[in-house]
Amino acid sequence: MEEEREVKNGLGTVRINNEVVAVIAGMAATEIPGVTCMSEGIVGGITEIFGKKGADKGVKVEIGEKEVNITLAIVVKYGVQIPEVALQIQQNVKKKVEKMSGLAVSSVNISVGGIHFPKEKKEPVKQDKVKEKK
Repeated sequence: MEEEREVKNGLGTVRINNEVVAVIAGMAATEIPGVTCMSEGIVGGITEIFGKKGADKGVKVEIGEKEVNITLAIVVKYGVQIPEVALQIQQNVKKKVEKMSGLAVSSVNISVGGIHFPKEKKEPVKQDKVKEKK
């Protein structure tokens, strides 16, 4: 697989690097409710998405002659329906990458690398004063 896609037109050449496609895919994935962040796997740890910084983390892009294969590693919120979230990610990533790059996306593979548990809010414990009887 190539590291970038080159398109020639009457005015010159347009090159789209894998990293550009990876950023588009990562941003599209994190737009879906239920996705907490992208995951780089056990070795790389977890990278939260803050704007564009780190948006290509957890994304692998393979650009072929006429198609793009994308693999995403994500972390989801506890309680979501993972198959439904994954389908929404696949649809959104395919739509955004094709629209922005002009490349045909042949597959969007999802790997769920973790579940995010919300922090529990601890209420202050009220202690009743016990009156001793004399």
